[in-house]
Amino acid sequence: MDIAVRREPIEGERRVAATPASVAQFLKNGLTVTVERGAGAAAGYPDADFEAAGARLVDSIDLGAVDALAHVRPLDTATIAALPSGAVTVGFASPASELPAVAALAARGVTAFALELIPRISRAQSMDALTSQSLIAGYRCVLEAGMRFPRFFPLYMTAAGTIPPARVLVLGAGVAGLQAIATAKRLGAKVAAYDVRSASADEVRSMGGTFIHLDLDAAADAAGGYAKELAADRADRQRELLAPHVADADVIITTAAIPGRPAPRLITTAMLQGMKPGSVIVDLAAETGGNVEGAIPGEDVPVPVPGGAVTIAGMKDAPSTMAFDATRLLAQNIANLIALMTVEGTIAPDFDDEVIAGACLTHAGEVRHPPTAEALAAAPAPDTTPSTDGKGRN
Repeated sequence: MDIAVRREPIEGERRVAATPASVAQFLKNGLTVTVERGAGAAAGYPDADFEAAGARLVDSIDLGAVDALAHVRPLDTATIAALPSGAVTVGFASPASELPAVAALAARGVTAFALELIPRISRAQSMDALTSQSLIAGYRCVLEAGMRFPRFFPLYMTAAGTIPPARVLVLGAGVAGLQAIATAKRLGAKVAAYDVRSASADEVRSMGGTFIHLDLDAAADAAGGYAKELAADRADRQRELLAPHVADADVIITTAAIPGRPAPRLITTAMLQGMKPGSVIVDLAAETGGNVEGAIPGEDVPVPVPGGAVTIAGMKDAPSTMAFDATRLLAQNIANLIALMTVEGTIAPDFDDEVIAGACLTHAGEVRHPPTAEALAAAPAPDTTPSTDGKGRN
């Protein structure tokens, strides 16, 4: 059985779904691999290395002859329509926001595995692409902040005077937030962090940060270690209590997310008015609505404040900006999931396995992920006409 890997067609996406190392793993498990020429070039993986690892290089992938397609970004309906019935796909699928594509996968008879759906259990850690890519994103956010912040992060004591450390506030203490805390601490900043989840305080302290306690009466824990959406009155109270901490910060990194929902609004334009001029906010959630009012993905937005401006940097494709290591981790996540399903050189999913069953989005014409199936049932009939709109899908 052959694994096809093509160049990601979305502008700005530099990652690829395989590396020479993962190709070697596929071959060891009895699979073959076909790679589109140039697929890994933007991530720093040249064709020669894929060929040396045993991949077959082609000028373009014949989607109609694909056994299995490994991909990074969610597939669009044009790609899905070109796949043969019974094909297997493995990659990110964004099922909550890509319902037409999910419907198309089911209608086409594709067995699709979504990396977002892999259960967050110990046995599946080596396949957890959300974690591996969030690790990259959290690190990158701090670098982006440091490039825009007009001061040092660390404390410096010089003959000419003492430079105090930057005060960094991290909002959201998931994998990305914890990595942001650790990175800012390594750069010498004084770091505080906040998250609505009950387990976050110890995690923040373990990274060297100071946890901010807000009087919200109760935590907002959801399944899988995620946060759930706050009621409107509690969200207002949260912003009110965060305001003084926002005003005190020199740099803010926001990473809060709710699976399948727009990013929670943590900072309003009014709250920015208390910040010092020259302060910087990096919003990792800009692509899903933004934790910060006014954030635009891929753009820096100056917000006037007394005495100057605060810069809001909306992150876009954060893992892709560090494509070599992001690809190394992602490709291994994909290879480990496929290895779990491989029997004698064939991908043969065992749906009694909780990891495989949990990651399966569609199979045999059905949507196997209950929340997505419910969302499709409640939504207007989706248009499964092949599309190539170029708006973030491939």
